[in-house]
Amino acid sequence: MLRTSVSGPGASRDPDGRAARPSRRALLRATAGASAAALLTGALTGCARPASASRPVTVRIWSWLTGMDRYVAAFNESQSDVRVELSVIAAGLSGGYAQQTNAIRAHNAPDILHVEYQGLPQILLTGGLRDLTDDLADLADGYSPAAWRAVRPDGRTWGIPMDLAPMALYYRKDLFDRHGIAVPATWEEFRGAAEAVREVDRAARITTFPLNDGSFFAGMSWQAGDPWWRIHDGAWHVGVSGEGTLRTAQYWQEMIAGDLVRSGGTGTQDWIAGMHEGRLWGLLGASWSVGTLNKSIPEDTGRWAVTTMPTWDGVPANGMQGGTAFGISAESEVPEAALTFLRWLSTDPAVPRIGSTFTSPFPAYLSNREVARESYRGGYFLGDPVYDVLDEAATRVPEWTWGPNALGLFSTVVDAFGGVPTGDTTLPDAVRRVQSAAVATMRERGLAVVEGNAA
Repeated sequence: MLRTSVSGPGASRDPDGRAARPSRRALLRATAGASAAALLTGALTGCARPASASRPVTVRIWSWLTGMDRYVAAFNESQSDVRVELSVIAAGLSGGYAQQTNAIRAHNAPDILHVEYQGLPQILLTGGLRDLTDDLADLADGYSPAAWRAVRPDGRTWGIPMDLAPMALYYRKDLFDRHGIAVPATWEEFRGAAEAVREVDRAARITTFPLNDGSFFAGMSWQAGDPWWRIHDGAWHVGVSGEGTLRTAQYWQEMIAGDLVRSGGTGTQDWIAGMHEGRLWGLLGASWSVGTLNKSIPEDTGRWAVTTMPTWDGVPANGMQGGTAFGISAESEVPEAALTFLRWLSTDPAVPRIGSTFTSPFPAYLSNREVARESYRGGYFLGDPVYDVLDEAATRVPEWTWGPNALGLFSTVVDAFGGVPTGDTTLPDAVRRVQSAAVATMRERGLAVVEGNAA
């Protein structure tokens, strides 16, 4: 089998030395009924068909990743044994996941499937992913622990990480400095800074808390160290309304009710104008926000800085928002050729160099992150180097297991939050409704569910 040069011992374990995750059998027991037993069926038949002297093995990939066409072209150019054919599909929640799920059910899935960390358990439920535990064991210690855990929800490896998306605080350093406002290190200090910003300019706010983005709220709750899902004693324990999430919800409810933050969407023209014109002084974003700011408001060079997220009571922690991985179809007839490409995509230093020509990649593979750092075209941000801050943020991500209904739950969160701006509901009350919906949805699927997180 073709493989790129990689490093790292061959231990198939979590690189941070934590106890093993729940077993494959335990996750299977968290389902009810024969149809659900396909959850983690990784047994496969078929292997890569040998390439003839004139024809390479063809591997099909479906993806919505920006720049995937450039990565595929570079890989195809680098060797002649495997040829990757890319089909660009809609982003995951815009139809990509549905398309892949339908293809798995119709037995015509591509060899390589695009999954985000939060979407992997849902694809896993279809039985459509190949178990890659033995294939990737030698890479275990090469990844950021948060990324490696994300592709191993049950202690088996179901995907190969591409990047990582730890959250951070981006802020208008020029404005904070000009008005003598300290950059907040805790959420209590953040509240004080928000009040100070409004004192300086009654039309300005410290940031936006987007009520229309369920993945954002999940990332903010993740920081509280109270996972929404756990697998314990053969069942899914669901704790969306756990103490940590309710604390997060109450804090932001007070910030919104006190008119200290905006609650509209991000990424709109009005939002971009607010950031540029000083009506918004900060962004609670992920690692990919580096590229967002560069592209959305390039004229703001020399205004912004980035720091780690404010903490609860000084305890260093933060969540993630997004992150990409790729899995191999359980029915692929060329799994080894597919694995050859994915190992290259995840670990070859050529990939972050290519990515740095059009974005600011934050690879999950640690040695590639150093390549991305060296390739980063700086100058936009003031203060601490961007990759120093993001590297620190990546070490602060607590354990978190995404549930098999995470993608749908993001929409449930948005619907539940709809009445917050008008006062028809509060964030804590909405979170409790989301908890009930999460439990009901999972039970409808025949999954064994316990309300409340296991210790």
